[in-house]
Amino acid sequence: MNELKLVIGNRNYSSWSLRAWLALRKSGAAFDTVVIPLDTPEFHQRIADYSPTGRVPVLWHDGNCIWDSLAIGEYANERFAGGSLWPPDATSRGLGRAMAAEMHSGFADLRAKMPMNCRAGQRRVPMDDALQGDIDRVWAAWSIALSRHGDSGPWLLGNYSLVDAMFAPVVLRFQTYGVEPPAEIRPYCTRVLEDPDLREWIAAALQEDWVIEQDEAGESPGKSN
Repeated sequence: MNELKLVIGNRNYSSWSLRAWLALRKSGAAFDTVVIPLDTPEFHQRIADYSPTGRVPVLWHDGNCIWDSLAIGEYANERFAGGSLWPPDATSRGLGRAMAAEMHSGFADLRAKMPMNCRAGQRRVPMDDALQGDIDRVWAAWSIALSRHGDSGPWLLGNYSLVDAMFAPVVLRFQTYGVEPPAEIRPYCTRVLEDPDLREWIAAALQEDWVIEQDEAGESPGKSN
């Protein structure tokens, strides 16, 4: 019997866990999920049993360990999705992989100042030039992808791909912190938020009671000090 197990952090906060989980769900693979709450004594006690890096997510399959969200996505695509999580066209694949890699290594201000928080709503954080620059770069990349592939489907590369999994936590951030997308991008954001797999993830996140104070960024509009 094949054993496939994904080890993740809190669904509410762990954007990298969400990316790997979405990739596996979209691949059609059946897998077990192990949740270890971040920034807790339990995490430090248990993580060494699963992860050589001490971080999540990490995938175990038949005794083999694959860590890092992007690597897990590529593994899921090759082993379980028959390559369908990237488009057949090399030009489109190149664009998608460049965007996924940029998300993986970039957007530091966006990730730090607008942490993913599925339970939060109507939060606002101070907007500075660096954060606005990251947001503008996201819009630009999405606009390019959507303009090139709009005739073949509603996702960034037409059909759902790994780049959509990589950017799903960004769409959640924009909803949480009231970042209004440009008109041409709004339908894409709506599509992501209506995705049944993402909605299942959010529903589970809403049931969690762990709180990471440093990720509770921003205040509700009109809140007085």
